Amino acid sequence: MSVAALIVAAGRGARAATEASQPKQYCEVGGVPMLSRTLSAFASHPGVSDILVVIHPDDMALYGAASAPFAADLLPAVMGARRRQDSVRLGLEALAGDAPARVLIHDAARPFADSALITRVIDALATSPGALPCVPVTDTLKRETNGRVAGTVARAGLFRAQTPQGFDFQSILTAHRAAARDSTLEFTDDTSVAEWFGLNVAIVEGSEDNRKLTTAEDLMIADRLMQQGGAPAGTVRVGSGYDVHRLGPGDAVTLCGVRIPHTRTLLGHSDADVGLHALTDALLGTIADGDIGAHFPPSDARWRGASSDVFLRDAGERIVALGGTIMHADVTLICETPKIGPHRDAMRGTIADILGLNLSQVSVKATTNEQLGFVGREEGIAAMATATVTLP
Repeated sequence: MSVAALIVAAGRGARAATEASQPKQYCEVGGVPMLSRTLSAFASHPGVSDILVVIHPDDMALYGAASAPFAADLLPAVMGARRRQDSVRLGLEALAGDAPARVLIHDAARPFADSALITRVIDALATSPGALPCVPVTDTLKRETNGRVAGTVARAGLFRAQTPQGFDFQSILTAHRAAARDSTLEFTDDTSVAEWFGLNVAIVEGSEDNRKLTTAEDLMIADRLMQQGGAPAGTVRVGSGYDVHRLGPGDAVTLCGVRIPHTRTLLGHSDADVGLHALTDALLGTIADGDIGAHFPPSDARWRGASSDVFLRDAGERIVALGGTIMHADVTLICETPKIGPHRDAMRGTIADILGLNLSQVSVKATTNEQLGFVGREEGIAAMATATVTLP
């Protein structure tokens, strides 16, 4: 059943105001706009068919820059309203023309939702019209009166609500439409709307990493964590890959998904793209899942002449299925000719599109072999790759 993701990004983020007065959802976290990280989680999830973002009318330029790597996966943005619940309703109405069966409503200020969390919410919708990811309250709770402790609140059965919150699409749309008819009603999340309307909502396991970045201090801490090692938590794994193909008669080579006119061509069972082959093996190495030949054997005629983006995308999907996140991809091409520099950014963009990454997460470099060996004699082209992945 089709699942759409509705990302709410129309707020002003006053509590996280920066010197440039930039809304928090566009502030950089680890060198990448927060909204870009949020979009990446849903764009790379195989269970999400469409993504729609609700934005503020003043943020078109900021949104365009942050969403550019995912443009092919996004529906046209919708302008939001002053209140969050009205922004959500406007997003739901925009989806209603070609309504999905289910919808995930997520705050742009939660950039660390992982694939496993999204899957848990989707799976819960098979038996419930609503699903809410939660984490149990572990701190002791106090009630206050006039600045003094007035009592202790029992924390048994109390949870902190997160997003994405999942719903049967028609049910939550009907609930929001009903709530909109009474302007005095104020809801802080969509599960509250569902509760008020009488919908049953299942609780699923949330994630401590799926924190909402609210204040300037939150942004600073998250940025520091990302700069120091990638994800807020989890196991960091690094994989390496190497590939080489002979050169033969032809008029072009394909490197990192980009066709480059040349006096010769690379020979192989597929398109012989050494760059994507090396990166595929590097990604598979991070999850100890064999190599490219194990999944796409050259003895199988189905892969004769195949475009190597098929292999790379499959490796990326295997990582996502395990709840992993690709943090960085680095490819080094080793050849005397052709010149790689003029095509470097196109190669980075192709890899980013295939894996659902931001351009800043992809590096492509090149070097010659100083006319030594088979590369130096221009008998072939080689590539090395390194991939960095976080796993739960």
